[in-house]
Amino acid sequence: MAKAKPYIGDDDEVRELDDPFFANARRGRPPKPSEQKKVRMNLMIDPELASRLDGMPNKSAFVNEALRKALAS
Repeated sequence: MAKAKPYIGDDDEVRELDDPFFANARRGRPPKPSEQKKVRMNLMIDPELASRLDGMPNKSAFVNEALRKALAS
C-alpha cells in the first residue's frame, strides 16, 4: 500500500484537500494535553490597570509574561 502524500509540503504550503482528508476530518483543533492547558483564574485588579489592559490585543500573553518575570525574582 502506498504511503499517503502529506498535506503540507516542504515549502509549508497546503496541497489541495482530497476525499480521504475529509473522510477523517474533525471540526476544531485537537485538544491539548492536560499539562499544557491554561487555567482560568478570576483576579481583582485596579480600574486603571484594567483600562490599560483593555487596550492590548493579547492581554493574557502580556499578563503571563509579566507574572513570569515578577515571580522569577
